[in-house]
Amino acid sequence: MAEQPIPRWVGIALLLAIAVAFGANHVAARVAFDHGANVTTAVAFRSAGTALFVLGLLLANGVSLALPAATRARAALIGLMLAVQSYCLYSAVALIPVALALLAFQTFPMVLALLSWAAGAERPSRRVLLAMPVVLAGLALALEVYGGSGDVAGRWSEIGEGVLWATGASLAFASVLFFTTKWLPAVDGRLRSFLIMSMVAAATIAGGAAAGDFRLPADNTGWIALALLVALYGTAITSMFVVLPRLGAVNNALVLNFEPIAVLAIAWVVLEQRIAPLQVLGAFIVVGAIMATGKK
Repeated sequence: MAEQPIPRWVGIALLLAIAVAFGANHVAARVAFDHGANVTTAVAFRSAGTALFVLGLLLANGVSLALPAATRARAALIGLMLAVQSYCLYSAVALIPVALALLAFQTFPMVLALLSWAAGAERPSRRVLLAMPVVLAGLALALEVYGGSGDVAGRWSEIGEGVLWATGASLAFASVLFFTTKWLPAVDGRLRSFLIMSMVAAATIAGGAAAGDFRLPADNTGWIALALLVALYGTAITSMFVVLPRLGAVNNALVLNFEPIAVLAIAWVVLEQRIAPLQVLGAFIVVGAIMATGKK
């Protein structure tokens, strides 16, 4: 039986909290990379840690793990898509500033809407379609895409590779959301998370072992950051798989665009990084557009 819908305002508030957790996870990942860890290690730790945590929840609540073979196969395919998304996005975070990586990644709601529309599934509302370019424009201001110089070619040489990785992550994540909503709506949200994250962990560990591509943190700071990214990501991804299918992914995934704004705020508070007035304006534009999508 499909999970019951939740009130829209509650869902929006939960998605904003999830966006903050995702943002904090990526800041933690960058710290881990700066202290010796690599992308494969980060993805393996966070996916395996999340899978084990959710398995504990399932066993504690007596939730059956039995599912039809076809459902397990679909969950495995979604897990492979998420593994691709995870590797691509962390690769972007390792190459360019976290906020810029997330800006390129935040195109995923548009990709999701177009994918859903093309497949004849859920059609994006007019309000969401109008909000999408407004959100992206606000993000461009908030994250200073042009670096203040106006030299687009020079800027691309600095961030191009990272942006391409982040764009690949956007395409993969849109596919994850689309097929999760299409194939697994009747599966318990915690069980969805366990199946998908188990596949991500298995694929990453197998690939990393085959390539000898694991590198552990070099100091305590790196280990703390790695532990934090596991906890933050596990909380965020599990909550997303529970909340989003109950709201409808196409018309609500846009709320997750708050993530890079959360990163700016975290950097301001934790790292004492200053935010320019134009960035503040961009942040208000993003938040305002998100709030507009939540109105009836």
